[in-house]
Amino acid sequence: MDESAKKQVPLRLSPKLYASIASWAEDDFRSVNGQIEYLLTECVKQRKKNGAYVGEEIDAPLNIDIPERTR
Repeated sequence: MDESAKKQVPLRLSPKLYASIASWAEDDFRSVNGQIEYLLTECVKQRKKNGAYVGEEIDAPLNIDIPERTR
């Protein structure tokens, strides 16, 4: 596979997680796909840096409260 080609990966996200990532992406002027790629890249960098996961609670159930945004 060409190193410059990107691999497509199907991904299923809960509606709450998707909304949270979409909001964050908008704040950072990225697409949702770009935000996910950025976050995964940062996690891999952190893992390579110290050999540990980003957080101790990485496998904890997701519990986020996303307030409705008004425009």
